[in-house]
Amino acid sequence: MNNLNTEPKIEKEFEEKVVQVNRVSKKTKGGNKIGFSVLVVVGNKKGEVGVGLGKAGDVSSAISKAVDYAKKHLIRVPLKGTTIPHDVRVKRGAAEVLLKPAPVGSGVIAGGAIRSVVEAAGIRDVSSKVLGTRNQASNVYACMEALKKLRSTKEAVK
Repeated sequence: MNNLNTEPKIEKEFEEKVVQVNRVSKKTKGGNKIGFSVLVVVGNKKGEVGVGLGKAGDVSSAISKAVDYAKKHLIRVPLKGTTIPHDVRVKRGAAEVLLKPAPVGSGVIAGGAIRSVVEAAGIRDVSSKVLGTRNQASNVYACMEALKKLRSTKEAVK
């Protein structure tokens, strides 16, 4: 028998999660020009995560642009086992995000936008609260700021 899948499966290094798709239109002389803006979270579930915003005429192009940007702007998140080393509270614009370490087995207690960032980073046990805005993009960027402010226990001692 001929097996069509003779090529080995290539495991993706990064997991991609589309957080938000916006359809935007602009009034022009010839009519409306329609485009898409896509917010994507990329992570390897081992402590690296990035966020990208891509804009294009169709959704698939916008997603690929966002993924490319996110991969170029990855940040390293210090982990303490399956959780984060300490509490962190960040206000960025109208969004305010609170992240707290949680005991092993409690899982990710977070809303949609924050959950996608935290899971992509590889954090399995965390408790979070979004204060301020309900705008997903603002919350994702605030969460990224919070993850940047985390310090490992080794760094904190110095």
